[in-house]
Amino acid sequence: MTTGGQDPNQNPEDGKQFPPQDPYGQQGTPPPGSYPPPAGPPQGGSYPPPGGNYPPPGGYPPPPGGGNFPPPPPNDYGAGFGAPQLSVGAAITYGWNKFKDNALVWIGISIIAFLIAGLIQGAFNGFDYTNTEFSALSIVGGLVTAIVGYIIQAAFLRGALSELDGIKPAFGTFFQFTNIGAVVLGGFLVAVATYVGLVLCIIPGIIAAFLLYYTLTFIVDKNQDAISGIKSSYALTSSNVGTLILLALALIGINIIGALLCGIGLLVTAPVALIASTYAYRVLTGGHVAA
Repeated sequence: MTTGGQDPNQNPEDGKQFPPQDPYGQQGTPPPGSYPPPAGPPQGGSYPPPGGNYPPPGGYPPPPGGGNFPPPPPNDYGAGFGAPQLSVGAAITYGWNKFKDNALVWIGISIIAFLIAGLIQGAFNGFDYTNTEFSALSIVGGLVTAIVGYIIQAAFLRGALSELDGIKPAFGTFFQFTNIGAVVLGGFLVAVATYVGLVLCIIPGIIAAFLLYYTLTFIVDKNQDAISGIKSSYALTSSNVGTLILLALALIGINIIGALLCGIGLLVTAPVALIASTYAYRVLTGGHVAA
């Protein structure tokens, strides 16, 4: 008997002592299946913690000082899992809406570009567009035409990117870029790759033109050099082949319709197609798309 009450280890009937109570059995060894005991929710909160802050699988320790784990890095060159998905219809609709809200500027810059190209052609070939004779003058004329063409492409891209930024481009906006050297070199390398591919049974040239389509876009938008622009374009297009092929076919169809309207329709369809393709670039790279 213990002072103040019955000994919990003593049988009240015969006075014999029970062994000391052991919640896990003999000598403190847990019976099979009972260890470790199931863990309840942590004190002061729910389990798992709310807000998606539970550590990722793999037994990583919590971040120093507590707080949330950092989000995964953005995917710069492809949609991938969980990234925004591109809709061909949404791209074309976006291109049309942006064009019609600033149609005079887009038509005006298109006419200016056409006149510049015509004047250069006339200066070197005497406005004889059927002249295919090779000479020093024609070679120089071809180089000048190509260089001016790349700069004009970059100018149109600058305007389209401005639309995506939510700023209606004025005429001066189209020429607000400084990396002309990278633009010219990037355009030249893409042209060479496409030409070589066309010589090799045509199809490789079409593939090269498709994979390198966004080279100048990366150069103008992200101020990349020519080689980086080529690599970025390849990474983006090769990661989104299916959707971009559908978009390309749709935009080609739109421009064919524009060309059938005595070519005048291209003043509308070409800017719409350019803005739509630039929209696709921004969506697939996770960039800003103004409403």
